[in-house]
Amino acid sequence: MSPLARWYAQKGRHDLAWRASRDRWAVLVSEVMLAQTQVTRVAVGWPAFLVEFPTPGSLAAAGPGAALRAWERLGYPRRARRLWEAAVIIEREGWPDDYAALPGVGRYTAGALAAQADERADAVGVDVNIRRVLQRVTGRRLGAAAAEAVAVEVAAPLVGRDRLLALMDLGASVCTPRAPQCADCPLTARCATHGPLDGEAPKRQARYAGSHRQRRGAVLARLRTEPSVPVAELDADALASLLADGLAAVDRRGRVSLPRR
Repeated sequence: MSPLARWYAQKGRHDLAWRASRDRWAVLVSEVMLAQTQVTRVAVGWPAFLVEFPTPGSLAAAGPGAALRAWERLGYPRRARRLWEAAVIIEREGWPDDYAALPGVGRYTAGALAAQADERADAVGVDVNIRRVLQRVTGRRLGAAAAEAVAVEVAAPLVGRDRLLALMDLGASVCTPRAPQCADCPLTARCATHGPLDGEAPKRQARYAGSHRQRRGAVLARLRTEPSVPVAELDADALASLLADGLAAVDRRGRVSLPRR
């Protein structure tokens, strides 16, 4: 057993509920949620969302407003809209051969879905955590295709699902952005940097309080709890951006609600 495989077997995040599922829909929902939300919040939001929408068909029939309402405070609500759009396509046409054809599904999510739900040994996904590990191990910046090739080599003999999750967990808990625990890393013997890459500076998230994101969130929070609200009572700039993203709708009476389609 390789050092990475041994580390993953002993210290991987095997208790995360969505990792027990091989259902494509359940895995897709978890990956969409995890894209920009902390694991602890997804641990609460994921099971509740699947209770309400256990299949793509159930979400497709419910509409985007229902998706936004169930999304609660997971943040970046455009993901909920895209997930509904994906559910509509899946219900109408079935699952595509290439998951990246679905709205909101990029290269990483497509690979992660194939690795976890389909258990494809050749499937590779590189998220932010994995890319950080691979770049530090190799000592150089990596594009998407190069990072996927390096992941196969660095994680061998792990393949597919285990390769994806082992590298992801290593980046999330050991090879972290600001304080990597190199002494505990199973890849330390082959690591080129033993710490952050030269010039690597973790991005700091913009202040939320008073931000446009907060104002959008405040409007959405009200729309989740009221059937409709007069336009004049809402933050005009925040509302305009929500309308542009398809996250709100205005009727002929000048009242705003969550979108129905």
